[in-house]
This record gives sequence, C-alpha cells and structure tokens, in this order.
Amino acid sequence: MILTLKRTPGIYLVGFMGSGKSTIGRLLAERIGWHFVDLDAEIEAAQSMSILEIFETRGEAEFRRVEREKMRALVRAIERGRPTVLALGGGAIVQPENYALLENNGVAIWLDCPFETVRRRVEPASHRPLARDPVSFAQLYETRRESYARADYRIPIESDDPAVAVEAALRLPLFK
Repeated sequence: MILTLKRTPGIYLVGFMGSGKSTIGRLLAERIGWHFVDLDAEIEAAQSMSILEIFETRGEAEFRRVEREKMRALVRAIERGRPTVLALGGGAIVQPENYALLENNGVAIWLDCPFETVRRRVEPASHRPLARDPVSFAQLYETRRESYARADYRIPIESDDPAVAVEAALRLPLFK
C-alpha cells in the first residue's frame, strides 16, 4: 500500500451526485476491511434533518460550513489510524479548504460518471436541491469536473454495476 495510506489511512471518493460514491464506497470498504462513512448521511444524522431541509431552512452557505466541520472531524479520526473509505458529497471537494484537508490525509478517487448517467439516476429524486433546474444541473456538472480532476486517481464509471468500479479501484496502484 502506498506511503500516503500508511501514514493516513483514508480513501475519499469524489464525484458528481449520482456517480455511485456511497454504493461503491460501501462495497470497496467491505472488500478491503475498512470502515465506511457517507459524509452526507453523517451530516443528516448530526443535524437531525435531511440535506434538502438544511438547504431550504439554512441555505447552502450554512450547509457548506456544517459539511466542512464534519469532514474535519472525520479526517481527524482517520489521522488517528481509523482506516476509512469516505464518500463525500458532490460539492465537498470543490471547497478549497476541504480539498486542502484531504490533500495530505489519504487518497482521493474520482468516480467520473457521464452526465447522461447521473441525470438518469438523479432525475427521479426530489431530495437533491441542486438538481431541480435541468440547465443549472448541467452547468454544475461541467464546472465541478475541474475540481474532481484534482483527485489522485480517476475511475471512469461505464456501468451501472458498482462491482465493476470496485474492481477498477482495487486495480489502482495504491493497492499494490
């Protein structure tokens, strides 16, 4: 395993909403025997409300503040030696302070899912506040790609079968 993971055992899955971060992360963690944490689920549990409710009642700026605090706490646990696969929310790595936090504390993997696939997966979900306007949704997808590209590794998502992405992750040099 590469030195970065030996020092800070964290794998951070990044990518647009609907790219499969939670599903793939859970399966990857199971395969390598690590803990799995979904950042959005942790935020919802801590705030006792859904992400949608946070956006609607407190606004995106407050959500991002809460997200940053929760990420910081989770990364601290990873730094203390708790090997974890952490699925980040779609906008988490876009925030410069969040990227800096992850940069030296493990390895980021971008699940690069085509827009048509994420649109198909997200369209039926009404709980995603940033997916409500189709034009803004498409623009958001394009603007976030630059941030995702800073990840240490990229896995193209070419199948709806999460096992395919897990196998691709396990072939990355970090597991050699």
